[in-house]
Amino acid sequence: MIANLLEWSAMAPRLNTEMRESAGGVVYRAGTSGLEVLLCGRRSQRLWALPKGTPEDTETREETALREAEEETGLQLKIGKSIGAIEYQFVCSKNFTNCHKKVYYFLMEPIGGDTDNHDEEFDVVSWFSMRDAAEKMSFQNEVEIVKKGMAMVEGQS
Repeated sequence: MIANLLEWSAMAPRLNTEMRESAGGVVYRAGTSGLEVLLCGRRSQRLWALPKGTPEDTETREETALREAEEETGLQLKIGKSIGAIEYQFVCSKNFTNCHKKVYYFLMEPIGGDTDNHDEEFDVVSWFSMRDAAEKMSFQNEVEIVKKGMAMVEGQS
């Protein structure tokens, strides 16, 4: 049994790893009690996350981020500065390949549209105060990107 585990662990670093890239946005606005952040949710998974997605054809990161955020939120958005990127790994369920994903985020402000017009990827799109967003969000690395982005916005004021 131990020999089998040792043999498997020796092979594990040689498993194929796919590099993937996505882009998304930290959509924010000035609310009555300070800055608010827009989150996308899936009730069935109890998921609250930032809008993001995969590039199409020859899209730039900025184009991908803007398109995906607009589709997933229903808003027309103005893209701002780059906040940075997060990285994580997971096993792809289709082919059991290790996936290393890097997601680039940009600040975004609404200039029109309506959250009721978001696509079907999420059940609900809602505004949250910074504190409430940090408590609701499903992924700590996204919480850190939001904090960094909001610090950038507050520094511009």
